Amino acid sequence: MFRYIIFTSFFLLSINAYAQGSSSQDENNQAQTSEINTSTTATAADILTSLKQAEQSEPVKLAPIFTGSAELGFLYKTGNSNSGDMKSGVDLHFENGRWLSLLNVDLLIKKADVEDDNGEIHFKTTDQKWTFSSQTNYSLGNGEKNYIFGNVWYEDSEFNSFVNQSSISTGWGRHWYKSEKASLWADIGPGYKRDLFKETKTEPEKTEDSWIVQAQALYIRKLGEHVEFKQFFSAKHALSAADNSIYKAETSITTKLISTLQLKFTF
Repeated sequence: MFRYIIFTSFFLLSINAYAQGSSSQDENNQAQTSEINTSTTATAADILTSLKQAEQSEPVKLAPIFTGSAELGFLYKTGNSNSGDMKSGVDLHFENGRWLSLLNVDLLIKKADVEDDNGEIHFKTTDQKWTFSSQTNYSLGNGEKNYIFGNVWYEDSEFNSFVNQSSISTGWGRHWYKSEKASLWADIGPGYKRDLFKETKTEPEKTEDSWIVQAQALYIRKLGEHVEFKQFFSAKHALSAADNSIYKAETSITTKLISTLQLKFTF
């Protein structure tokens, strides 16, 4: 080991002495060495820059512009008579730039035991209701707080005295409040409503048209990582006191069970 150290030291001293013995050759070697080092440094920097650009050029995951959800619920009662209810619905959401479109379709079917003229019992549909509603918002300015909207609504129900009801409206709205846990939207505008009344023993089927003022509000709050609370209110107020007005309020709590399955309670 001691001999190896002596030999190495002698070898290094010889190289140093040889380098000092020729100044012109030393200058030439230094120039070549500097040129090589510069080239090596530039190449390393280029490699690092290329790697960084490659990382930055990887595709960024963007939020989908089109999303949707579906719900399905059953209620069945048995005893002296049988009855059942089925509720289903579809919610579609489209957002791109300043445009936001919402589409909602709900269906409610009620079945029960019905006795025919021969005294036989049949489990048949007694009442049903389906509702279609759609709204499109267009944001004004870059703040995306103010927007104009167009709304279309239609309902065919056997639970009330109407064959169907429909309305169309437009107006102005605002995203009034937004935080990490809560948001509040509200809009208002004029509209037009048409009600088709069912035929009765004393009155024939008739149509009633009226001008309305439509106001809506939606409040959403996260109660936890997987629990969401929603409160929705809608009013289609007829300008004439003799015409029919429609007021609706819906409260719901949604709990995420797994990534694609949720439990929803609605009043």
